[in-house]
Amino acid sequence: MADSLCETLQKLKLTAAEGGVDNLERDLDGLLKALAHSNAEASEKIQESGILKVFLDLLAPQSSCAPKVANIIAEIAKNDILQAQLIGMGVIPTLVKLLGIHSQNAALTEMCLIAFGNLAELESSKEQFASTNIAEELVSLFKKQAEHEKKEMIFEVLAPLAENDTIKLQLVDAGLVECLLDVVRQTVDGDKDEDIAELKTASDLMVLLLLGDESMQKLFDGGKGSVFQQVLSWVPSHNHQLQLAGALAIANFARNDGNCIHMVDAGIVQLLLDLLDRHVEDGNVTVQHAALSALRNLAIPVVNKSKMLSAGVSDEVLKFLKSEMPPVQFKLLGTLRMLIDTQADAADQLGKNAKLVGRLVEWCEAKDHAGVMGESNRLLSALIRHSKSKDVIRTIIHAGGVKHLVTMATSEHVIMQNEALVALGLIAALDLGSAEKELEGASLVPILHRLLSDDLSAPEIKYNSMILICAVMGSEPLHKEVQGLTFLDVISKLRSHENKTVAHQASLTEQRLTVQS
Repeated sequence: MADSLCETLQKLKLTAAEGGVDNLERDLDGLLKALAHSNAEASEKIQESGILKVFLDLLAPQSSCAPKVANIIAEIAKNDILQAQLIGMGVIPTLVKLLGIHSQNAALTEMCLIAFGNLAELESSKEQFASTNIAEELVSLFKKQAEHEKKEMIFEVLAPLAENDTIKLQLVDAGLVECLLDVVRQTVDGDKDEDIAELKTASDLMVLLLLGDESMQKLFDGGKGSVFQQVLSWVPSHNHQLQLAGALAIANFARNDGNCIHMVDAGIVQLLLDLLDRHVEDGNVTVQHAALSALRNLAIPVVNKSKMLSAGVSDEVLKFLKSEMPPVQFKLLGTLRMLIDTQADAADQLGKNAKLVGRLVEWCEAKDHAGVMGESNRLLSALIRHSKSKDVIRTIIHAGGVKHLVTMATSEHVIMQNEALVALGLIAALDLGSAEKELEGASLVPILHRLLSDDLSAPEIKYNSMILICAVMGSEPLHKEVQGLTFLDVISKLRSHENKTVAHQASLTEQRLTVQS
């Protein structure tokens, strides 16, 4: 096989040099046949033969062999070894130019699309594609297609290309969005497999275009964009795929404060709540996840929190507490955490909800799902930090949540360590008596000793650990533990810490420990 391929390649090089069109067509056919049974060894032979340079010359716009050469390139672009070389030789701009000139030639356009589909997956190809007018050519080609198969072929090229932010914007400028909206309109009520497939691909691609900041802002257009308005109309649709795409689109539009504030004022929260309500019982998990993602993003700006709480968002979100799906649990937790940030009343109300707190404590042990575990811990801490309420603290103590906050203080993420220490500080300040057994059982004092001794602990961790040590001195068993460890040695060293706040707190803590020892 390798020998016959070598012969074919040699013959083709000679024929190309001589320039006989008929012989060239024959030899190209011979190579296509040989490639149909090719393997990795064949790719190496092609690479060594230097034939790729010949192909580039044969792809000239006026060449009658161009469709066959494009076919060969589509074949060899399936093999990893040759993809990088084809890209390096500049085959992409050449094929894009060909596509523009011969867009009426069905065989040639098909081969170009297959080659693009194989090359577009490579990251290195995307920069080359971005420097051509591929966006205009593909959109123009898409508009002319009536056949499902051809549309699918174009979609298969568009999807990997649309992962690049520059190309996203080019596709929006070239009018792809209008094409996608047309596809949605034409297929939304269709029940044929190809209608369902086209609807999914078009709406997924729309969401992908919104992942780029510039393309997203262009389509949002201050909340007046016709595309933005049409995507909103997908949310109340009866079609699950469109509901999903609509909710994901809102989540993508909600990536900056200005957009979020506009959307909440425009009543979009109610759209999402109605959608969630339709999916409470045996609902579609992907739709639940998408709607919760959108609500979480909308809840980030401070001015939106109270408006969303008044609209009943937390009540709706709590309906999904029974969910056994980690992606839904994760977004539910994130949404509640965003909503109660700086909202003392809401934190107080949710923190006294024994059912919620019980579920959080349960999820704090979800070792198979680190995201859910982390978010549960963070929400427990947030309920205490934002409510500063003794009732909330008692609810969490009663549910067995304190030990999780102590473990959270040893997290590898400084932000989580700090949130835990602040929450524990409030527990110690507001209700030390009720919490002392749990704090002792969770080895709080040895953990604080370790955090203070560790040179790698961040300044805020050292500072909050010292505040906490002072706070737990009011408990006899914890006080005894403090005396049993070399805290004074560790803290006296911190008096010369480069961070002034840490150094000052070290002096105060040392005085406190000396007086009470």
